[in-house]
Amino acid sequence: MLSDRNRCRILELLKGGEKTVSDLTRAARLRQPLVSHHLRVLREAGLVEGRREGRFRLYRAVGGD
Repeated sequence: MLSDRNRCRILELLKGGEKTVSDLTRAARLRQPLVSHHLRVLREAGLVEGRREGRFRLYRAVGGD
């Protein structure tokens, strides 16, 4: 799963703190549906958590530090 460089990049970005899908889309230079897909895979693997804040969902890396 972490052999995908986009997932690794997203995970690395999230280690710097919480980010929205829009933040990740801009930083990783990927399309929003692709970022959402990778976040779902990372969430299912227990590497990423999300929480709702207003109309946004914030994601963060879990553990590993």
